[in-house]
Amino acid sequence: MTNLTPPTPATPYVTFAGEGAPLSTLSEEELVSVYKRHGAILLRGFNVDLSGFSDLTRRLCVSSVFNESPGREVIDANQNVQTVNLGAEAFPLHPELSREPWKPDICFFWCIEAPTNGGETTLCDGIEIVRNLTPAVREQFAARSLLHRQIATPVECERWLGSAEPDDTKLANPPASCPYTFERVNGKVLRSFVRPAFHRPMFSDEPAWGNFLLFARYLNRIRVFPTFENGELVSDTLLDQVKAVSDQLEKPIPWQPGDIVILDNTRFMHGRRQITDVSERRIATYFGYVRFAEISAQERQYPWRDASFRPPRA
Repeated sequence: MTNLTPPTPATPYVTFAGEGAPLSTLSEEELVSVYKRHGAILLRGFNVDLSGFSDLTRRLCVSSVFNESPGREVIDANQNVQTVNLGAEAFPLHPELSREPWKPDICFFWCIEAPTNGGETTLCDGIEIVRNLTPAVREQFAARSLLHRQIATPVECERWLGSAEPDDTKLANPPASCPYTFERVNGKVLRSFVRPAFHRPMFSDEPAWGNFLLFARYLNRIRVFPTFENGELVSDTLLDQVKAVSDQLEKPIPWQPGDIVILDNTRFMHGRRQITDVSERRIATYFGYVRFAEISAQERQYPWRDASFRPPRA
């Protein structure tokens, strides 16, 4: 057994103390057991390099996804290891890639260089958010779903429908491996997918909050993505109450060089505090799909669970 410290309200993650040992000494069985139970792990004091970090991700994951959002540096193209966004602004809480249907199961963050001030990554348990919402707010989300609708580019239509300019028959009959539904509105092709406003994490029966709403509303200043399933906007008044709860629950990780954080992306959200000096902060990421996943037959048809996945880009 590895020396570990259980989570507390101030540190909602299990800490494994490495004492200079290589990552290869970690028991995969123990890691998976702790991950399933708690959903958030900090590995501190281990001897880490890129090879060891990549090997750790391969031990736990069957495939990975490339994050095509801007402002990232590719560290290892074969393994889809990238930096975090290299900007300085604070980020609201979000599950990684929750704006798309291929939201990964798991997130890895490796601190290569730690900032002197600011730049802490923050964590929040989506289960705790739902637990702490008022009954009135819970009721307004409990039976609702979120609609993610965007314009489909020709590149995306080619990837998912086999044609850059699909006819109505193709739009109405996407293949089983396609995660979207399509429609033509005012001459433009739109792609959509729907997810519950409260979802069940992979390893819990309790409902959790874990979607793109906080990031879209409070950083991107977008109110129309996502919406409720019928196109109704999620009101600022309603979402402000969720943010107030998550702000109270959000906890920082004071980075040290060599730290690795592992998050269940189906349960935990993460954000970051404003960075004082971006040249001091270098953090690598890997987003993947776990070998021990509990998923539906429909989910198994999608391409991101078979091999490293690169989303089609415009």
